[in-house]
Amino acid sequence: MKKRREFIQTMLGLTAGMMLPWRSFGNPSANDKWGEILPQRKLGSTGENVTMLGVGGYHVGWTTERDAQEVIEAAIEGGIRFFDTAESYADGESERRYGKYLVPKYRDDIFLMTKTFTQDAKTAREHLEGSLKRLHTDHLDLWQIHSLQSPEDVDTRIANGLLDVVREAKESGKARHIGFTGHQNPYAHLRMLEKTGGMELFSTCQFPVNLVDFASEHSFVKEVIPKAIDSKLAVLAMKTLADGRFFGKKVMNGNDVWKSDDPVVPGRLSMREALFFSWSMPVSVLITGAENAGYIKEKIALAKEFRKMDEVTRETLAKKVADLAEEGKVEYYKKV
Repeated sequence: MKKRREFIQTMLGLTAGMMLPWRSFGNPSANDKWGEILPQRKLGSTGENVTMLGVGGYHVGWTTERDAQEVIEAAIEGGIRFFDTAESYADGESERRYGKYLVPKYRDDIFLMTKTFTQDAKTAREHLEGSLKRLHTDHLDLWQIHSLQSPEDVDTRIANGLLDVVREAKESGKARHIGFTGHQNPYAHLRMLEKTGGMELFSTCQFPVNLVDFASEHSFVKEVIPKAIDSKLAVLAMKTLADGRFFGKKVMNGNDVWKSDDPVVPGRLSMREALFFSWSMPVSVLITGAENAGYIKEKIALAKEFRKMDEVTRETLAKKVADLAEEGKVEYYKKV
């Protein structure tokens, strides 16, 4: 308990150092030509700032065309300037929709990121060119090695030359920054940091940041965040609602994908508590999926209201979900 309190206090201090003033007098970053921008945070050691909330591209790919367009427009209107996607999302449809509805109008004012899932260099090069074509842009703000699954998977990707490809992409200007992601195994992230030295090549790393993870034995929050910060990498938070499992039900294209008899929200946590916990960690951006404009507007409103959680509140909430931290119970995507 003492170690966890010390960890929380350290994270609070780091988070405060990342947050930029919002609506302060003379702060030019508070607005752009599209309107008021959401509060921003430092993107690691890159010298760049990003909005504290970002759009996850997975949902943009599988929802309806109209909903995808409305999500993008609602995000811009609400002050989001960070957009995530991947070449694998809906077989490239997410990137195509960004290329149709986002990039032509807003490219100069957004931070655009995509990812490659492959394990080999040849396919990664093909993915990069395909992504640029679908997105209708000549460069990415961030390109990430996607979904590291285990330490052995990291070793395989390195042996297959993936690091050479992302380095080439950065040196050529096709990707301004490089990162890596994963949601299965925190030790995969630790292996990548161990093998590469972190900031020598990478600027970011992305992984789940939520209260159930925080309470679990194999925790990205407790295991990876300190090492990432030590390596001067920006942390990109995903699965802050455990891919919707906090709600106990997920619907895609009108069909129930899965149901849970023991949802976290609203039985144990509110949406506000879940997101405020993640934003209270030293994350640069919280990436959230939204299959319709209403969902993204809800998150935008919470971002504007955000206040850091105190230590007592976080401890109380962690206890509420401690029994759900067993591997696979809520965070079904973890495999350690």
